[in-house]
Amino acid sequence: MKSLSALIFVLALSFSTATMADGPNAVPLHDTPQPLPTISFADEHGNALTLDRWHGKVVLLNLWATWCAPCRHEMPTLDRLQAKLGSDRFEVVTLSIDRAGVGVVRRFFDEIGIRHLGIFIDDTMKASRELRVYGLPRTLLIGLDGRELGRLIGPAEWDTPEMVAFFAGVIAEHAGKESTR
Repeated sequence: MKSLSALIFVLALSFSTATMADGPNAVPLHDTPQPLPTISFADEHGNALTLDRWHGKVVLLNLWATWCAPCRHEMPTLDRLQAKLGSDRFEVVTLSIDRAGVGVVRRFFDEIGIRHLGIFIDDTMKASRELRVYGLPRTLLIGLDGRELGRLIGPAEWDTPEMVAFFAGVIAEHAGKESTR
């Protein structure tokens, strides 16, 4: 059964990365925000976390792995997006599913100069299953209340002027909703 699950995961990964290589210029939004399951993962120091840590922020949650070539390619653009827009209203959270642990992620971040992203890991891959992530990279846009606003399958250039403007608009829209509550 495990080998069948692994085969399905690899096929989904291949399909999603092949079909999304050029990718859209923004995250496709749902008609209505969708509830998310509670997922658990750890930070670089082994501290247990959930997405509740970022409640009240717009979050771009990127699930990735160091062995995923498109993931490796897009990581610097996620780092630059965090550098441009990261604040008390927005954060890029990159969640690695590397089974080899935090060390491989730290080495990769150091090699390519990632300076603005935290290291978060789920070496059990349980979070990806609970989020129905069957290919990498997969990115979820999460609202202030922890509900999923949209989802992108495959890689993207996250720091283009169009993407930065898109996220700035989402942040402004949701910050406005928060202030009227």
